Amino acid sequence: MRNVVVVDYGMGNLLSVQRAFEQCGARIIITSSPNAVERAECLVLPGVGAFADGMRELHSRGLVEAIRKFAKTGRPFMGICLGMQMMMETSEEFGIYEGLALIDGRVTMIPRAGSDGKPHKIPHIGWNGLLLPKNREDWNNTIFQDLSKGESVYFVHSFSVAPENPVNDLADCDYNGLSICAAIQAGNVYGCQFHPEKSGPVGLKIIKNFLKIHQ
Repeated sequence: MRNVVVVDYGMGNLLSVQRAFEQCGARIIITSSPNAVERAECLVLPGVGAFADGMRELHSRGLVEAIRKFAKTGRPFMGICLGMQMMMETSEEFGIYEGLALIDGRVTMIPRAGSDGKPHKIPHIGWNGLLLPKNREDWNNTIFQDLSKGESVYFVHSFSVAPENPVNDLADCDYNGLSICAAIQAGNVYGCQFHPEKSGPVGLKIIKNFLKIHQ
């Protein structure tokens, strides 16, 4: 059983994350302690809400440097939804704001129209299939190990991540002809724009893969 520290900074859907990880066999510790974050065996940064608010709450609790230090240890890290977006260098949500800079890139608003030019709903809400990016041949040895192309997960977001280096793009989804980054990776550091804890059996499989990786 792996010990998983879930970062509590006042903006995460902590209960659903806790239940999903416990269902997959993890022992959960929810904390806002920088020391506990640095010492974690596995670390999860959940989140819902605006980028600037999330970063402000992390700074106010002294968690920014703790998370950055953990990400360099080689131990498993997962950011979920806003947690994934804050992994980037900057966000354009309601201004320009600095993130954790764990992976090079930025957060931008999803275009208000699809590839056909017709307006579509923002935020992007609902189930959508995971797709391999052009730069990847498979998901071997990642948190998407043994997943089939097109398996659906649950999204709720108005902004999306644009990694600077395509090698960090782990999975995409198609939203009315637009390619949206669904997941990112840099070594031990993973981010999911979707909510694995709300994505049924597929989401649980992703969490189980995360718990097994880098052991």
